[in-house]
Amino acid sequence: MISLNRSSFLNKSGLAGSCSPFSGAQICQIRRTASVRVVALGSNGRAGERNASVQIENTLKEMREGSVIDDVDSKPTVGGGVQDVYGEDAATEEQFVTPWSLSVASGYSLLRNPHHNKGLAFTVRERDAHFLRGLLPPTVASQELQVKKMMHNIRQYQLPLQKYMAMMDLQERNERLFYKLLIDNVEELLPIVYTPTVGEACQKYGSIFMRPQGLFISLKEKGKILEVLRNWPEKNIQVIVVTDGERILGLGDLGCQGMGIPVGKLSLYTALGGVRPSSCLPITIDVGTNNETLLNDEFYIGLRQRRATGQEYAELLHEFMTAVKQNYGEKVLIQFEDFANHNAFDLLAKYGTTHLVFNDDIQGTASVVLAGLVAALNLVGGTLADHRFLFLGAGEAGTGIAELIALEISKQTNAPLEETRKKIWLVDSKGLIVSSRKEALQHFKKPWAHEHEPIKELVDAVKDIKPTVLIGTSGVGRTFTKEVVEAMASINERPIILSLSNPTSQSECTAEEAYTWSQGRAIFASGSPFAPVEYDGKVFVPGQANNAYIFPGLGLGLIMSGAIRVHDDMLLAASEALAAQVSQVNFSKGLIYPPFTNIRKISAHIAAKVAAKAYELGLATRLPQPKDLVKCAESCMYTPAYRNYR
Repeated sequence: MISLNRSSFLNKSGLAGSCSPFSGAQICQIRRTASVRVVALGSNGRAGERNASVQIENTLKEMREGSVIDDVDSKPTVGGGVQDVYGEDAATEEQFVTPWSLSVASGYSLLRNPHHNKGLAFTVRERDAHFLRGLLPPTVASQELQVKKMMHNIRQYQLPLQKYMAMMDLQERNERLFYKLLIDNVEELLPIVYTPTVGEACQKYGSIFMRPQGLFISLKEKGKILEVLRNWPEKNIQVIVVTDGERILGLGDLGCQGMGIPVGKLSLYTALGGVRPSSCLPITIDVGTNNETLLNDEFYIGLRQRRATGQEYAELLHEFMTAVKQNYGEKVLIQFEDFANHNAFDLLAKYGTTHLVFNDDIQGTASVVLAGLVAALNLVGGTLADHRFLFLGAGEAGTGIAELIALEISKQTNAPLEETRKKIWLVDSKGLIVSSRKEALQHFKKPWAHEHEPIKELVDAVKDIKPTVLIGTSGVGRTFTKEVVEAMASINERPIILSLSNPTSQSECTAEEAYTWSQGRAIFASGSPFAPVEYDGKVFVPGQANNAYIFPGLGLGLIMSGAIRVHDDMLLAASEALAAQVSQVNFSKGLIYPPFTNIRKISAHIAAKVAAKAYELGLATRLPQPKDLVKCAESCMYTPAYRNYR
């Protein structure tokens, strides 16, 4: 097949014309060829195909049997080689040139295509068929050996950021090997491609930036967002993760450099949830940054201006949401990631009824925490309604978790939601949220303003409220002090302490502190991973309340059912499915989450429950409903094993 970007290059016969509009250079006439595409490089560095195309049926077999590429003007240039067909060498520095590239589905370009490259794993027959002889050393290596070699190399690096950069480089060279490596070594590599290392990567994104990944949509693209979306080479997009970079993890406003988060999240959609990488699209909306350090950093890659707000911001986001739906349809999942509180709640409320949207900070965090609490009941006994909950942090994560807990208690007890909320208390930067503060509170905090005397300090709130569960979502490190943990331990035989803020430096307390200060009685989980802790001769394995347990399976369930909206009942179903995967062996170690080694199986079960709920609620469009949704989910999953080439 020949695909040409510009119809002006086609003559009446449908072949490439012999005359180019660029510098009078000659475009080779191709009489016969096999799998040849002439393309222009897209903004993401990869070849993007355009509409104009002409097909000539032929095969590599015919080519080997005698068909040749002829009518090529091989007149050498001064420096030797074939003529400068695109006029690039002849152009002066002031003249414009077109970034044409001859891309053949074999040979050297095949080795540079991350979707199809197998490196040394190309067989002898494949090397012959695809003109790879001499382009690779003679050794043929299995994918398993490549994985072993890559893990050996990655383990040589001392710094996590170096490991992150090595993984990103591999993703750009050999996509299937990247996902094979990540799936087979998920517990070791998850902290590298995701939190906590991705936080450092975002902070230094401008310095380590080498190849663009995903789409960057800035204020300069206002009015042209649909056109920008069409620049992306893949057309069948099923999941978009988008951020505006204003609240990256617990690190604050990182502007355009927040792109590391959508890239990392979508890597996990594929590795943990089996969503095809070609159907995933990371996007950063760049409306500026209020981070003075970045604005003064010569390596910063985003807009150098203060953040747009108000109508200007709303119009850009609305154009984006409209363009996504127009370009990719009703069933594309849009995951909002790391938006600041004042925008996150508004966007979810505004587009939740018109688009398939999901906010991982609000809904994903809530679902994974609820799963941990449901599982923890096996260790402490009782029901959710028997417990009292105290939060440090009343932003997206804190209020999102609180609301889902209240919904689950309401579902279990048939009590009104207003009543179940009274079991949950929140502390923000000004102290305990109480009714006397209601007028000054942001709208998303008002449901949690209960009748009580004002309390400023967290430790005093613990002593007065007497919670059985303490949850940290503050984004401020070391706020669960020794006094706070000891107060929890004095009230409860088995205090549940969840220190959820990311990255590790922002965690409210460490695993060692929680176990030591509670005399080994705490049931502990954190947002970022901590190593096992030995206390009083016993080894405690801290759990990780990682959103990666939920969003890949949730996304797969939405895709396989063809869901058109996300419903709260789907989040509850995902929580229950995750909690059901915790075994007695896990409980014996004090774990309230299953190990990540089984994450694909876990994701399949979550996807099945989410899809079942979508069918039950009438929100699914893929009919009829499969009889065995777990098997359906497993069969839908992308596998990174190398494909055999003809």
